[in-house]
Amino acid sequence: MKIVVLDGYTLNPGDNPWTVFEGLGELTVHDRTPVDLIVSRMAEADIVLTNKTPITAATLDACPAVRYIGVLATGFNVVDTAAARARNIPVTNVPIYGTDTVAQFVFAALLQMIHQPYQHDQAIRMGQWQQCQDFSFWLQPLIELVGKTFGIVGYGRIGRRVGEIAGAFGMKLCVASRTRPTSGLSQAVRWCSVQELFAEADVISLHCPQTPENLKFVNANLLAKMKSTAYLINTARGALIDESALASALAAEKLAGAALDVVSLEPIAVDNPLLSAPRCLLTPHYAWATVEARRRLMATAAENVSAFLRGQPVNVVS
Repeated sequence: MKIVVLDGYTLNPGDNPWTVFEGLGELTVHDRTPVDLIVSRMAEADIVLTNKTPITAATLDACPAVRYIGVLATGFNVVDTAAARARNIPVTNVPIYGTDTVAQFVFAALLQMIHQPYQHDQAIRMGQWQQCQDFSFWLQPLIELVGKTFGIVGYGRIGRRVGEIAGAFGMKLCVASRTRPTSGLSQAVRWCSVQELFAEADVISLHCPQTPENLKFVNANLLAKMKSTAYLINTARGALIDESALASALAAEKLAGAALDVVSLEPIAVDNPLLSAPRCLLTPHYAWATVEARRRLMATAAENVSAFLRGQPVNVVS
């Protein structure tokens, strides 16, 4: 059984070995695979693992040996699942590995925006505290989270965990989601429409999957509903936001700030308007990437392959 990993570097840059795959087959790991090498690297593979390397219908036509595709992530839009299904190729993902890690990052980003510890450290090193007439100073008005409204779009595992942490800060919770859990909620949730959420929330965090229907749903009209004191956080998918509209809204002070761990094209393009937008915190799609989360991902991906080999595939998305 030949197992090929198309883009394994982000999962294991050196601290997360592939040893859990030992014994499952003949393993070949590529750090990255450019588009022109996808077919040649998949051609003889029975099992293909990918993170962000796309697998299209044309690729599957050229690689008839492929029996299984494992996505090394939760999102699986890099694979043409309809084409895989038509060929009886199961596609699996790793749905639970980064819940706590991503939720933790959401509040790291939020606290950076509202308290700016890095900027204050830099101000001190530039002499502003030494020159201050008082024992204390701050670069912007500081706010307290208690009593504020935290809005969550998408209420899956990560969204629910983010809500729990928001509750620990004493925040009220409003949620817009296609599905509503009927049990297991640890706190009061007020359900509302996306439009109501954007109008009422002091902090908005996106946790919905990307679908053809919601591309750029955070557009100029929706951003115009936000409070000028509100913050927007996106750790889901960059294409959920109309980036030009967000850059314009930030420039016009329609919202207080945005923290984005994902953008529409990754790595970020040099002409992305968010690079020059004020009060916009950008990070390189790393909210998922704690070593603990990557080790859970590795272990689950190996178990997905093992279950397939036993004839009982799990975490199938196609």
